[in-house]
Amino acid sequence: MPPAAPPTPGRLGAATAVVALGGLLFGFDTGVISGALLFLKEDFALTSFQEGTVISALLFGAALGALGSARPADRFGRKRVLVAVAATFTLGLAAAVTARDFASMVAARTILGLAVGSASTVVPLYLAEIAPPRLRGRLVTANQVLLTVGILVSYLVNLAFAGSADWRAMFAVGLIPSAVMLLGTFFIPESPEWLRRRPDARTQSRTKAAAKAPAHPAVRRALLIGLTLAAVQQFGGINSIIYYAPSIMARAGLPASDSIQYAVFIGVVNVVMTVAAVPLIDRAGRRPLLLFSLAGMAVSLVTLGAAMSVPAGPVTNVIALICMITYVGSFAIGLGPVFWILAAELFPPEARARGGALCALVNWAANFVVGQLFLPVADAVGVSWVFWTFAAVAAGGLVFVGRQVPETKNRSLADIQGDLVLR
Repeated sequence: MPPAAPPTPGRLGAATAVVALGGLLFGFDTGVISGALLFLKEDFALTSFQEGTVISALLFGAALGALGSARPADRFGRKRVLVAVAATFTLGLAAAVTARDFASMVAARTILGLAVGSASTVVPLYLAEIAPPRLRGRLVTANQVLLTVGILVSYLVNLAFAGSADWRAMFAVGLIPSAVMLLGTFFIPESPEWLRRRPDARTQSRTKAAAKAPAHPAVRRALLIGLTLAAVQQFGGINSIIYYAPSIMARAGLPASDSIQYAVFIGVVNVVMTVAAVPLIDRAGRRPLLLFSLAGMAVSLVTLGAAMSVPAGPVTNVIALICMITYVGSFAIGLGPVFWILAAELFPPEARARGGALCALVNWAANFVVGQLFLPVADAVGVSWVFWTFAAVAAGGLVFVGRQVPETKNRSLADIQGDLVLR
């Protein structure tokens, strides 16, 4: 079979724009609940545990979606799976808009989770495979940029509808990008990398290669790096801020509308710092950004925990807000985008979809634990101790990156795997 031609620059840009809408919906669906929950809990009379369940239903679905997307992406192609992802986003949002009780909302959030988890695996994979090496970091980071834009849009939507307490309208706005993505994915090109390696998936040689892939030295090392960073990204606490920023500020004594305004400001910082990371990914490199990011996260979390350990007041509110801003900014310029880039870069072709799926699975499983337990644990031991625990994880991640993570900027995927074998 002749090698598949890479997309032309015009098609490359169009495909990136359409597929990265999966990142926007990823961000929107994870962020919109932070404001909707303030009003949803009143309508459905939710307990703290049920609030955590509404949050975590998406995360449970995301873990399943991440795990279940690799084999279809290898067998049927990246494009077909992306069409299915867009359709699932649309179905889940429609179910959330029409939810009538706690059980139906949990079901809707689980459907959305299936889409989010699949998108978190297949979108970076597709973008990494269609991009030339010099642009790969930027194109994969485009997904992360739209993810942060999706979070910011969800905060703005929450703010717009906070006065009317219309949480259904908050979810309904997400149907617009999901419809655009669903239509657009029918017209994107298939990944040239997948076309080159397209199964004759029934051949015995491919089956044997796939079976041996996990034992390959490059795969083992890639798994060590990818799974560790997946866990650090979530147990470092980012989604406790994304999901619960209004709730955290409400604990400091702010009314709901003011809390949402603070969350919007945090969302702006998230977008700005992720955009700032786009040129740095391929200039400064992955390792320096990771080291800077984890150090900033650890310092911010220690200080945030200290601010939340004293009685609430104007000064402590300002300190808490500044710490959340520096924490989110530190995450967004490094660990946020770089983890997903490495998950798409480190694995050899025969293990790329499955390796990326395992990284996403661990990421979402850790996310599930944090989302489900943050409020109950904060109630039991105090929110300060939770933040200090997150800080310890970030510090451990800093040491791990310094010792284990290679630099991959401006290198071909084949060269990266060769380096992992040598290490």
